[in-house]
Amino acid sequence: MCRLIGAVSRQPAAVRDLYADDLAPFLDLAEEHGDGWGLAVRVPNGTVQAVKEPERAHDGLRLRSLLDTSTTDAALLHLRMASPGLPVSAANTHPFGDREMAFAHNGDFAPVGVLDTVIGPDLLATADGETDSERFYLAVRRRTDDGLDPVKALIQAADDIRSSADRFASLNCLLLTAAGLYAYTEHDPRSEVISRRGEGYFGLHYRTTPDGRAVVASTGWAQPGPEWSALPERHVLEMTPGTLNLTVHGS
Repeated sequence: MCRLIGAVSRQPAAVRDLYADDLAPFLDLAEEHGDGWGLAVRVPNGTVQAVKEPERAHDGLRLRSLLDTSTTDAALLHLRMASPGLPVSAANTHPFGDREMAFAHNGDFAPVGVLDTVIGPDLLATADGETDSERFYLAVRRRTDDGLDPVKALIQAADDIRSSADRFASLNCLLLTAAGLYAYTEHDPRSEVISRRGEGYFGLHYRTTPDGRAVVASTGWAQPGPEWSALPERHVLEMTPGTLNLTVHGS
């Protein structure tokens, strides 16, 4: 299972400053979630730019450089723990996407091809890797290409998985577009991961800070204080850079 963190801000800043005090404890999770890292940022020309490597984040000289040199007001960062049987490779590393959007997932579902009919052969042919997570992205992308907004696209793709998959552990994900950052959370309480990790393992929490930032993140390090709010299951958190508007949408 992977870990996710996203942030938006009122003013562009280096990614390291965008995450501020949350960055170091999040990157410490790479000790366990060490099968790859991926960073996506919104760039000034209104597109999305992503960089990823199939290596532990602590070993990533490229990541260290990007944290200091990439300036943005919206970003997502993913630490991968590969599902059993899936190779550690660039093609299977998150985020997935292009210059319009970047998508990162924490969880798994089976069978991997359960969304293929929804995705369609044209988009399916663009898949680089073997993961269920990339299929989740392509199902979201199918819906946005068909005209849905990101909120509805995320909810409908999750509905497809829930109704058709034999099993799933978590559908937690982050989606970054030129307009903003979106977070979705849902897990199956019957998953064996919950029995091993504990009920709160798949929670997503978010907060705003006095210095003009908003952060959403997986669990795994101390997130103390009342400023952190839990994102309700089957809801999308929409985070708008610049205005720092946060909106929770129900399914």
